[in-house]
Amino acid sequence: MAKAKTRAGTKRTPARKRAGARKVTRKVAKAAMPRPPREKSRKSGSLTAQAYEQIKEKILTLHFLPGQYLNEGALCELLGAGRTPVHQALQRLELEGLVEIMPRKGVVVQPDNFAEILKILDSRVTVEAELARNAAEHATTEDARELQRLASEGYGNGQPTEVDTFTRADRAFHAKLAEMAGNPVLRDFARTLHERSIRYWYLHLWQTMNTKATAGEHKAIADMVAKGDGAGAAKAVSRHIESLRERLTRVQSAAQRRPLPSR
Repeated sequence: MAKAKTRAGTKRTPARKRAGARKVTRKVAKAAMPRPPREKSRKSGSLTAQAYEQIKEKILTLHFLPGQYLNEGALCELLGAGRTPVHQALQRLELEGLVEIMPRKGVVVQPDNFAEILKILDSRVTVEAELARNAAEHATTEDARELQRLASEGYGNGQPTEVDTFTRADRAFHAKLAEMAGNPVLRDFARTLHERSIRYWYLHLWQTMNTKATAGEHKAIADMVAKGDGAGAAKAVSRHIESLRERLTRVQSAAQRRPLPSR
């Protein structure tokens, strides 16, 4: 009797052919499996980042006022964005303390107060002084020159200027200083604190805006960084933020002493 037959009467497939068939089957199955939507994921992340930057800027510049309720649908229409990027952007802004997401009520822009801004300034002294110290230790000649340029531009040469111009120059200087430090964690923390301060420029700090003083203080920081003097750079940052704190305190005290208008 021929041994090529099985008990069922069919031919036995050689082992080599069976292995080849399994490989083909696996290839077909792998090809049929849906591939991870990498491009879609990257696009979604990009849209979320755009929505985050746009909403944040409107909060910082008081397009959206402290205490104002925001509607996600209205934000989507305003920004021309989908609900998912807007929702994810708002979640990120909540982590940074700029909004609060209230279930079944909506999203409210966080209303900072005087005590809060003092805490922010105190935190900035600690964080930015360390960044300045590190920046002085790691600064290249090119970076140091760029920081010195940013210290002298955008402030109207010490003359009065509008808040938008002032804040753009201030943000550029502090962002460059943080970048030069080479510490991404501290850099991002400092950026969040500084942006919280920016909103106060529009709310109250414009009354304390002294372009000549700020330009001089920024120059002192940049010069210490250029010299590689970490301790000197840290002290210059501390003096800069303490100067702002003192000016803000004077304005707040004057406001509290001001008599209420008679009815």
